[in-house]
Amino acid sequence: MRVVEEFTAAASGRAGLARGLCLACLHVVPGVDAAALTLRGSAHAEEMVGASDEWAARLEEVQYTLRDRPGVAAFIDAAPVLVADLGVDGVRWPGFAAAAAAEGLAAMFAFPLRAGGIRLGRLDLFRRRPGGLTAAAVADAVVLADLATCALLEQDDSAGEDEQLRMTLSYQDVNMATGMLAVQLQISLEDAFSRLRAHAFSSGCSVLDVARDLLERRIPLDRLAD
Repeated sequence: MRVVEEFTAAASGRAGLARGLCLACLHVVPGVDAAALTLRGSAHAEEMVGASDEWAARLEEVQYTLRDRPGVAAFIDAAPVLVADLGVDGVRWPGFAAAAAAEGLAAMFAFPLRAGGIRLGRLDLFRRRPGGLTAAAVADAVVLADLATCALLEQDDSAGEDEQLRMTLSYQDVNMATGMLAVQLQISLEDAFSRLRAHAFSSGCSVLDVARDLLERRIPLDRLAD
């Protein structure tokens, strides 16, 4: 698409490329207010590589904090997840629906990033008011997700050592805090991460913030023992 070329032609680095792709989405898909691109590996190996604005970035933090959310469903099912009215359709993800609504989200559309049979992440589109996408808009979003996948893969192939290192260290604080908690409480890594996520949800913080507080000893370990 020519619009994508216009927004990414002068992009610098992977972050600039990803943000350009997100901004292109706002011009191609009618009624969309924000967009974000996230790469995902295991249950807690995830990185937001670009967002159209701070609101989209906050919504991705909400998704990362909660276990069940539309973006993960799109990734796991390798199919678009279209939520035209979060107040109605959000019953599938009650925790996310409440937290996202508090941030002003009313509708969301998640599209998987795929390269053949390999799932790489997702493209999330957000709206501040309820309403679905037309069939043509959905088709355009699928094409944008494919273009984003190709562009990010090409960028990674040409990334320097510093960029590759930054990618590897994504959410490192979460991984470190998960490991520390697992060792101290003698539980599995999955249980440790679940406790981080539960504490983040109950305290209204992101998992990343809780992890950093734990590493800096601002949260005592016994608070996450139960």
